[in-house]
Amino acid sequence: MITGELRSRIDRLWDAFWSGGISNPLEVIEQITYLMFIKRLDGIQTTKEHKANRTGGEVDSPIYSADTKDLRWSVFTEKQPDQMYEIVANEVFPQLRGLGGEKSTYSQHMKDARFTIPTPNLLTKAVDILDELPLDQGDVKGDLYEYMLSKIATAGQNGQFRTPRHIIQLMVEMMNPSPRDEICDPACGTAGFLVAAAEYVQREHYDALLERNQQLHFHNSMFHGFDFDSTMLRIASMNMLLHEIEEPDIRYRDSLAQNVADETEKYSLILANPPFAGSLDYETTAEDLLQVVKTKKTELLFLALFLRLLKPGGRAAVIVPDGVLFGSSKAHVGLRKMLVENHRLDAIVKLPSGVFKPYAGVSTAIVFFTKTNAGGTDNVWFYEVTADGYSLDDKRTPLLSEEKLGPRPNVALDEADHEKNNLPDVLARWARRGNSELERPRTAQSFTVVKADIVSQNYDLSLNRYKEIVHDEGEHRPPLDIIADLESLESEIQSGLSILKAAIR
Repeated sequence: MITGELRSRIDRLWDAFWSGGISNPLEVIEQITYLMFIKRLDGIQTTKEHKANRTGGEVDSPIYSADTKDLRWSVFTEKQPDQMYEIVANEVFPQLRGLGGEKSTYSQHMKDARFTIPTPNLLTKAVDILDELPLDQGDVKGDLYEYMLSKIATAGQNGQFRTPRHIIQLMVEMMNPSPRDEICDPACGTAGFLVAAAEYVQREHYDALLERNQQLHFHNSMFHGFDFDSTMLRIASMNMLLHEIEEPDIRYRDSLAQNVADETEKYSLILANPPFAGSLDYETTAEDLLQVVKTKKTELLFLALFLRLLKPGGRAAVIVPDGVLFGSSKAHVGLRKMLVENHRLDAIVKLPSGVFKPYAGVSTAIVFFTKTNAGGTDNVWFYEVTADGYSLDDKRTPLLSEEKLGPRPNVALDEADHEKNNLPDVLARWARRGNSELERPRTAQSFTVVKADIVSQNYDLSLNRYKEIVHDEGEHRPPLDIIADLESLESEIQSGLSILKAAIR
């Protein structure tokens, strides 16, 4: 997470675009991302050249040739503003659109890349600010990118809500992806889940990634993201490259409309927060999804899609609206029954209703399940998150210092901190769900419910159905004493009325 001076520089860059005539946040992000991407390409070329100098060989797969060396960031940014503007508009962007050859992930999405910065002055300001940013340090690029994405004020349309990064991190930590996983987000948006999963694997399995085949898998076949918004696909693919993933599978796909036969049982882990966009027509919905569940509800169709995409043994952590957990329609009950009886439903983590503010106040939960095709649900672990470290109003102000936020804070939290950030406790108790968590009472923040109880409640999975509330015992006066007091008051009133009547005659 970025703070202080770095954050104010990005804000300054954002303001420059705003005052320079580009007010659409998505367009601002796109243009800034293009410039960061172009700067990064120059850095990659420099690394390749250093390697070639050390080994005495040729530059491997050079991005720039002798004829195109003037298109490098380090070269064109030394030009006068008007000249730089001409080069970027008429030479750098055409090169960008053909980047990586016809079959690369980036060329597919960059072919429509447009340079829309209106003046040399704005381009110069943007270049100067980007040159001040330490993009080569640690994960600054990724953090800057995430911060810019948080500024997308247009999110929330069509049921699309940007998932807060700390919630994504919680889901990734709980799923513990391995270097051999094939991870898919069928509604990837800006690829936040895939980036977080990549960061986790790089951090937790660093040694495994040193092995060549594992490296190839990481860069070429581990991450898969689909979306039907071409702008999102461009941002997602650049987001992945800025996080050092070379050839992710980011592609156009209308996940609910297209038949998934070619993707069936292909992935071992699904992480997603699909859009809750109401209903679709049967005619525009993939037939093989309707065979799983006959419904027009997108949230149910996405769950059916996840079951189709997962390999046997594959796992999923997905955000759903609360209605999925207790809806009484045949499709709602049928899908929940399928998860409980045909697969292994692992957990329901209820999120506070303000977690998606300022975009929406919708109540949601994270559903964790494993595809088995043979059942396996013995009990389901429930956790009620009441605080995620931020205020639950539109401002979403941090309630704790930065080192105490997220699912893995840098310092231990005490009881008072826990009241403001439950996420570390969720993670710790998730690891104990097969042991001590089995003994927790249903009055606790987390508890376990056996399958038979869920079946007896017609597969209702809402936490409130099983949580027990302890009411404080209070001392009450005997009812006859209270009645005697009421009779005494009534007598006083009647006596007072009699005196009043006598006085006014």
